[in-house]
Amino acid sequence: MSARFYVVGGAVRDALLGLPASDRDWVAVGATPEELTAAGYKAVGRDFPVFLHPQTHEEVALARTERKSGPGYRGFAVHAAPGVTLEDDLLRRDLTINAIAQAEDGTLIDPFGGQRDLADGVLRHVSPAFSEDPVRLLRIARFAARWPHFRVAPETQSLLEDMVASGEVDHLVPERVWQELSRGLMAQQPSRMLAVLRGCGALARLLPEVDALYGVPQPAAHHPEVDTGVHLGLVLDMAAMLDAPLAVRYACLCHDLGKGTTPRDEWPRHIAHEARSVKLAERVSDRWKVPADCRELAVLVAREHGNVHRSDALGAAALVRLFDRCDAWRRPDRFALMLLACECDARGRTGLEMQPYVPATRLPPLLAAAREVDTAAVAAHEVAAGRSGPKIAEAIHRERVRAIGAIAAIVAPAAHTGSTTT
Repeated sequence: MSARFYVVGGAVRDALLGLPASDRDWVAVGATPEELTAAGYKAVGRDFPVFLHPQTHEEVALARTERKSGPGYRGFAVHAAPGVTLEDDLLRRDLTINAIAQAEDGTLIDPFGGQRDLADGVLRHVSPAFSEDPVRLLRIARFAARWPHFRVAPETQSLLEDMVASGEVDHLVPERVWQELSRGLMAQQPSRMLAVLRGCGALARLLPEVDALYGVPQPAAHHPEVDTGVHLGLVLDMAAMLDAPLAVRYACLCHDLGKGTTPRDEWPRHIAHEARSVKLAERVSDRWKVPADCRELAVLVAREHGNVHRSDALGAAALVRLFDRCDAWRRPDRFALMLLACECDARGRTGLEMQPYVPATRLPPLLAAAREVDTAAVAAHEVAAGRSGPKIAEAIHRERVRAIGAIAAIVAPAAHTGSTTT
């Protein structure tokens, strides 16, 4: 077989950036499917010829070109043949930093200046064909969040704006949007993803509920950054700094959506924004088919974050009702995730990033004490006394209130922190 093999894409890019090795993707130039099959490669590609190496099981794709044949990211006609050159294959890739190949002897092939853009921290498209695949717009926003020091090249910025204006982003399917959004949320600085999407107009098309937050003021006493959209970016970046899981970061994204629908004559106050945030979080989750764990936590945080912030002022009975609403008895792990999202919200404020978040240390021991109540024993006692139904529930509630009251003074905050931000 006369084929030549090259490592391409992310593995080459990450190695040049000094990042940990990622999975290697290979491209085979000058080969046919029959030759690879005869050499022991296993065909796995559905939309274009992709094979698994017989020993390493790494993916090997035939060098190919693509031609736009319809709307969306699936609307491409693929041509793979021995005559397709390496440069032809690299030309169809999205960014110059992803269009660098490495030969088996280590030689780098970089026809579009990817190494220069890596050194300069520039996200630049390879060719005008970039605009034919709307997923690439999301990818570049996600890359900006992964490498906050990278900037979008001016000509690429213009291309992104044209993609939005032409309606190309409207053909994105939910699964791909969520895949890219979730990866951007899990990146080093998620606020950069929102900034890139907003800068080209895509945020208003994909997440209009988030876009509506920018320019909406909040009380400066609690929010020195004032702008609700700026606050959201700080909250997401705090979630990244605290290494929060995806469900928490998504909950942070949705926690204040209701503030974008507050009537202007009520600014900067946002009375009852929590209920509006719940409805909008559900709308976003439906639109992009968000996984259940992320969806559920987003609704919970949107509804309860204000109550959690103010929980140091709640009595034992009110705390039990809070735990009831959060189903904390059965799902303490999810309650802990909600607390983390609330901490990100409280600390995602200009100049208050290092402020201790009292509920994060106060509520867990109170919940633990209340969960120690032997509900089965309480129920048995009530049944023996001839009581049932609501009376049993009331008795369990009383015992949980008593358990919290017994230790509340021990775990009470030393001083009120002013963490009533919502």
